[in-house]
Order: sequence, then structure tokens, then C-alpha cells
Amino acid sequence: MRESYALIVIGMGLVTFLPRWLPLILLSRRRLPSWLIEWLDFIPAAILGALLAPSLMTSGDPRHLDIGRMDLFVALPTLIVALKTRSLAGTVVAGMALYWAAGKILAVIP
Repeated sequence: MRESYALIVIGMGLVTFLPRWLPLILLSRRRLPSWLIEWLDFIPAAILGALLAPSLMTSGDPRHLDIGRMDLFVALPTLIVALKTRSLAGTVVAGMALYWAAGKILAVIP
């Protein structure tokens, strides 16, 4: 039983390590084209958008479009704060304050 755990841990390590290590080793000595570097800069924003959009704009089971969600109304002004200030801490504080305020306002509205 212990050997199988060790093999599983080693296998999981390889599966997570190799996809990160191979591009670094293979591409570290090559000069990448500028268009590829610019394209790669968009990947974090695209992943964040793909993770956030469904939770901000859909609800229910099965999922359906719900534009009137409080989360979306809080996210839009938070996005504006992020674009104006370019401050991660300021954006987080503004988002938390807006989310708290929206919860208080909706608690009062019947």
C-alpha cells in the first residue's frame, strides 16, 4: 500500500512539474517573437475573465443568464476603481466596501 502512495505522489509531481519545466528549458535560450510575447501577456486576464464571468452573470441550476445579480453590479464599479487607481490594495478595499454596502442596501429593501 505504501509503494502505491509513493508512486502516486511521484506521478503527481511529474504531471505538475513537467508542463512548467519543459517550456522554461526549451524556450529560455530562444528569442521569442514580439507578437508572441504580447499575446502571452493577455493570458492572465483571459483566464481571470473566464473564471469570473460565469459567477458574475449566471445563476441557478441549470445555469442561466442573470444580468441583475448583485455581484455584477458590485464588480463594475470595482473594475472602474481598478482601472483608475491601478492599485491592487485599493481595488480590494473598494470591492469589499461596495459588496458590504450592497448587502446592507438589499437587506433593507423588501
